[in-house]
Parts: sequence; C-alpha cells; structure tokens
Amino acid sequence: MKDNSLKRKTERKRRSGMINLLARLLKEKPLGTVGLLITLLLLLAGVFANFIAPYGMNAVGAGPSLSAPSIHFWLGTDNLGRDLLSRIIYGARISVIVGLIGAAISVVLSTIIGILSAYIGGAFDLIMQRIVDAWMCIPPLILMMVLISMVGPGMWQVIIVMGLSFGITGSRIVRSSTISMKANMYLEASRALGCSNTRILTKHILPNIMSTIIILFSTLVPTMILTEASLSFLGFGIAPPAPSWGGMLTGSARNYMFMAPWLVIWPGVALSIVVYGVNVFGDALRDLLDPRLMGGVGRYGVKIKKGDTVKSKLAARSDG
Repeated sequence: MKDNSLKRKTERKRRSGMINLLARLLKEKPLGTVGLLITLLLLLAGVFANFIAPYGMNAVGAGPSLSAPSIHFWLGTDNLGRDLLSRIIYGARISVIVGLIGAAISVVLSTIIGILSAYIGGAFDLIMQRIVDAWMCIPPLILMMVLISMVGPGMWQVIIVMGLSFGITGSRIVRSSTISMKANMYLEASRALGCSNTRILTKHILPNIMSTIIILFSTLVPTMILTEASLSFLGFGIAPPAPSWGGMLTGSARNYMFMAPWLVIWPGVALSIVVYGVNVFGDALRDLLDPRLMGGVGRYGVKIKKGDTVKSKLAARSDG
C-alpha cells in the first residue's frame, strides 16, 4: 500500500511539473509557444502523412506537368505531375525520423562519453578529449560526406553518421555539466556510504544533468533536419524518389526553377519554418529548464510593482 501511494505521489508531481512547465511556456515565452505549435504540426504531419496527403508521395501523373498552384493542387505539381503538397507532407515524415532518431543517437553517445570522461578523469579523460579535439577540427559537413561515401547513401546511413558526428562533438557539453556535479558533497557522502560507481552515475549524476541532456536533444533536432537537407541537396543524403526536402531542392527542381519557381519555393519555406520553430522551442525550453533563470525578476512576464525595488523583490522571494 505504501509503495502504491508513493508511486501515485510521484506521478502527481510529474504531471504538475509538466503542467507548470507548459503554463510557464505559454505565459513567458510567446515565441516558444509558436515553436511548440510548429513542432507539433511537424509531428502530426509526419505521423499521419498517409491520411493527410491527398496523393501518394510518388504518384506520377496525378496532375498536369509543372502545373501552377490551384484549387486542385494547392502548391502545384512537378515535372512528373506529382503533387507538391503531398511530397512536402511525406517529407515531414522523413524530417521527423531523421531529427528524432538522429538526435537520440547523438544524445546517448554524448552522455556516455561525457559522463565517463568527466567521472573517471585522469589519463582516460585526457585521451578522450584529445580524440574529441581531433574530431572537431574536421569540418562536420565534409566529414559526413566522406563517411556517407564510404557506407553508401540512404536514410539509416545518414542518421547513424550524423548521430556519430554530433554525438562526439556534443560530449563536451555533458562533460562540463558532469564536472560541475562532481564537486558536490552528496557524491562524497555516497562514496562514503559504499555506493558503487554505477549507482552514483545512474542515481546521482545522471538525474542532475538531465535538464542539460534535454536541452541538448531539443537543439540537435533542427540541426539534424537541416544537415540532412544539406546532404540530400549535395547528393550524399536520402536518394530520390524519397521526398526529402533537401532533395526536392535539387535535381529536376534546379532545371525547372525558372519555369516553375514553386518547385524550390515551397520545400525551402517548409524547411525554414520547421527549423525556425524547433529552434525557437528548444531555446525557450532551455531558458525554462535552466535553474539559474528560474524565478528571476527580469524574466518576461514578471513585473515589479510601483515602489518596489529589485533588491526588495529578491528579498521577498528568498524569504518566501
């Protein structure tokens, strides 16, 4: 009975924490709210593309070739008569898969390398950081082009290569957060009580740097989407006829862009809106989860009453 009551209390705290985070986002971060709506729209379009898209992603001859935007084809058609709106909607699915899975792989790799490097320290930390330095010296786009040319183009190859590349680079962020955690006294108390290194890492360090990991994930998702579009545009990403937004900007679109400018306008607009929205949402999430910015007087939406000073406001908060 006690275990069940503790579980219920924990679930209630999590729900209240999520509701409080959402309320703060709506109140303090209006641009972040817009970014959240764009992110949710991207997820819905990717998940329900089969039901939303009016035509198949490669339905050749669905309409006249190079047809301008009209009532029947809202964004027009390409040189093969494929509906551009349907291809952009299916391209959202590719962006969701690449962004989420690539960012997840990168965050897991960054967490493993960063935590172990900071916690073990010594020669292991020195060797790992020199490897990371050498990896960061190479331009990331050129490095990924070389790796993809070795393993071959394809969606999963692109995801793994990008996750590996950004995972090694992002380990610096996790490492710095872990180093700041090592100086706390509760870790010394845990060692004195006989806790194993695995328990210290999983029960004490990892939960305390989870906000950093969440922020890293939210900032990596748009980076993955934009990098995949760049690789596909250069011919090293997802091969046609898969409707990648970057791939839709090259090939036949470049040949017919002066006759039918909508071939490059709409994929570019979709890519720009999604990257902007996810970036803004990630930036707002970073501000809301950063404990140094919580409760500050200078936050958006926090007003000081007339006659109050910043010092009195802070004193009232600390007393409360």
